[in-house]
Amino acid sequence: MGLALASLAVGVATFGAITGSGALGLPPGSIIVLVNTNLALLLVLGAVLAVRVVRVWAERRRGLAGARLHVRLVLLFGLVAVTPTIIVTVFSAVFFNRGLEAWFNERVRTALEESLSASQAYLREHEQALRGEALAMATDLNRAAPLLLTQGPLAFRLLVERQAAVRGLSEAVVFDGTSGRLVASGGLITPMAGEEMPAWAIAFARTGEVALLPTGESGRVRALVELDLPGDLFLLVGRPVDAQVLGHMLRTEQAVAQYRELERSREGLQVTFALVYAVVALLILFAAVLIGLVIAGQLARPISGLVFAAERARTGDLGVRVPERRSNDEIGVLARAFNRMIGQLEANRAELMDAYRQIDERRRFSESVLAGVSAGVIGLDAEGRIDLPNRSASELLGIDLLARLGFRLGEVVPEFAPLLDAAAQDPARPVQGEVKLGPPANRRTLILRISAEAAGGEVRGYVVTFDDVTALVAAQRQAAWADVARRIAHEIKNPLTPIQLSAERLRRKYLAEIASDPETFRTCTETIIRQVGDIGRMVDEFSAFARMPQPVLRPEDPGEIIRQAVFLQRNAHPAIAYAVDLPADPPRVSCDRRLIGQALTNLLANAADAVAARPGAGSIRVALEQGQGEIRIVVEDDGVGLPAEGRETLTEPYVTRKTKGTGLGLAIVKKIMEDHAGRLVLSDRADGVPGARVVLVLPAAAAASPAMSEMPRMAHGA
Repeated sequence: MGLALASLAVGVATFGAITGSGALGLPPGSIIVLVNTNLALLLVLGAVLAVRVVRVWAERRRGLAGARLHVRLVLLFGLVAVTPTIIVTVFSAVFFNRGLEAWFNERVRTALEESLSASQAYLREHEQALRGEALAMATDLNRAAPLLLTQGPLAFRLLVERQAAVRGLSEAVVFDGTSGRLVASGGLITPMAGEEMPAWAIAFARTGEVALLPTGESGRVRALVELDLPGDLFLLVGRPVDAQVLGHMLRTEQAVAQYRELERSREGLQVTFALVYAVVALLILFAAVLIGLVIAGQLARPISGLVFAAERARTGDLGVRVPERRSNDEIGVLARAFNRMIGQLEANRAELMDAYRQIDERRRFSESVLAGVSAGVIGLDAEGRIDLPNRSASELLGIDLLARLGFRLGEVVPEFAPLLDAAAQDPARPVQGEVKLGPPANRRTLILRISAEAAGGEVRGYVVTFDDVTALVAAQRQAAWADVARRIAHEIKNPLTPIQLSAERLRRKYLAEIASDPETFRTCTETIIRQVGDIGRMVDEFSAFARMPQPVLRPEDPGEIIRQAVFLQRNAHPAIAYAVDLPADPPRVSCDRRLIGQALTNLLANAADAVAARPGAGSIRVALEQGQGEIRIVVEDDGVGLPAEGRETLTEPYVTRKTKGTGLGLAIVKKIMEDHAGRLVLSDRADGVPGARVVLVLPAAAAASPAMSEMPRMAHGA
């Protein structure tokens, strides 16, 4: 700012010197110091201005806060400074050129020339008159002098005085041109002793002409003429000229000379004025632009600080503050308002963070509680969208519910949609129901309960709880059927023995005595005995299902179990082609050999019945597979296959698709697998061949722990 103000001061001083000195303001050497000072300040200002402009442009390129506003302000101030400078420069150039044209036009030149001509004509008139007087007086002296010189010098002097008086001459002198001796004089002016005539005048007079001497400072017109008398005599006559007229003439000559000199240096004057004015204009312009830069920086700096602080606040740094100005202008008020706003935001954020911390602690507590619950729990919003599920819910449904937050539960699990609609229609009453999920081969039963969360008569959301009761339902049914089997076995087995004994006694005692139709008697008694035997065997199956023995687990070779079971079935069904696929070194399994053999025998018997029920079929394949964490015994046939509907009920007691059978085969197999901590999988063949694929799955833990027989047997509470 000091440099800019100094430049303005020097520029104003230079302008004053230009406009206030000399005829045109440019006398030689009068402003050389100011011009040099202007040039020095101009160089320094240019350097400082370039540095400031480069800095502003670099800030804009880096994208600093407020840089764009700073550039706009700089451009605005620069435009405000440049526009009047250009206008004044153009106006001054035009005015100067017009002024020069007015000074050097034809009228001024004519006036000066005419004035000079008038002054010179007046002087020439005096000179011509004096020339005539000098010639006339010289003629008179040349005629009368020979007579007067004989009378003595006094008569000659009197003649000279009389001639001067008659002719009105203020000076008349006769002198010797060789020695300069005064011979005679007359007039009012006494000749000065020792005054020498110019040699050129004497030489010119010797030619017979009248030599006119310059007027000079004497204010007189003088003429020199040679006398035609003995000796080298000359006549010098003079007459005074009006001093004012003479002074006017001298001034006119000087003005005309100066005018002509200026006219000759007109172009140089214009160039000099233009250069000086350009230097001063650039100096003032640079100073104004620099002041604009400084002012723009002062205006943009607090705004840039506000923008930077706002960006930091946007990123979460609410501890940022901007310097508050003591002034009461808009920038200071804005800074104080911004600091108050950030302070309030910081306080509000602290309160929100505290509330969020409490909510988060409660949420983590709720999630911990929900995570520890084995039942599935899902929190829904008022629109039925998933909001807060626990891990058990995802595991029970087999769906990652966390990845489906915001989705409608009825769309994610369509089986829940009817109960969800019922809960939405009557939020005041909890809705409970049984839902079946999964494919037919692995269908599960869920108990679902939906409760609405309301506040002020408005539903805020729903809580859905559900649990997998498939095993419980199956255990309850199995326990119920086991109780029924015990009762049936008890009630039926008691009369079977006396019936069988009575039929056998009748056949032994009365077969020989009956003569009318002994064959019929024998057939009837054998039928009774045979049917009683069948009923006995059925009762034995009921008893076996009701009292399944505890498995005794030992390390066994599953390949050997498969070979023995297939051997028995191959002998019983020679028409069926059996294929056994066993690994070279099958792993040993900790199991009850008899129970696993019984389960495999039941599966092979069911497969044989399915093959016999389909014309053209006749192959059964048994394979031993080892997967990750489990061992699988696979039985595949090309029979009639499994039913499409109600497949999940095939493992329930007394459910069968065959014309003969109790429906306990698969139920017993499932019970055996559950006692071995395994599972039974029913599915269709995947190779495009009709038929069923039944798999006995034993967990890897059973295969890795021979001491499992010592563990307590897991059983349902039912």
